[in-house]
Amino acid sequence: MKTYFKQFFDYDRYANHLLLKAIIENNSPPKAVGIMAHLVRSQQVWLPRLTGEPIIAGTLWPDWPTNELTVMIDENYTRWTAYLNSLTAADFEKIITYKTMSGVTFENKLVDIFSHVINHGTHHRAQIGQQLLFAGATELPATDLIFYLRDNK
Repeated sequence: MKTYFKQFFDYDRYANHLLLKAIIENNSPPKAVGIMAHLVRSQQVWLPRLTGEPIIAGTLWPDWPTNELTVMIDENYTRWTAYLNSLTAADFEKIITYKTMSGVTFENKLVDIFSHVINHGTHHRAQIGQQLLFAGATELPATDLIFYLRDNK
């Protein structure tokens, strides 16, 4: 399971960097930047739910400058993969109890939370691509998982 999710977090970082580069090359459309900031922030919110650390206060839709996102993408990747590497095979089936930003309590298996975090990023990268096209981009980077897998065997 570690290897499986490590590959997805590698892909997530790769795809986030590709799209951030496209955002910058297309004059940083505010909606695209905002969605990328949300994607990055949500990863920062989910990890403390798993580790028991306090969540840093703030909005899920921060107004962060584009130039700070590159470092944040890499910091998130480092923290998520370190946590992933600390897990045992049995840990993936553990039930995690957590609270949403509005204070509602939920429970999910750790494996399902990992899947959610990766799928959440894919969802928002598609939205970013759409926003780039709306802003006049004529070409988008290939961020599909299969392209990453082909290039990074």
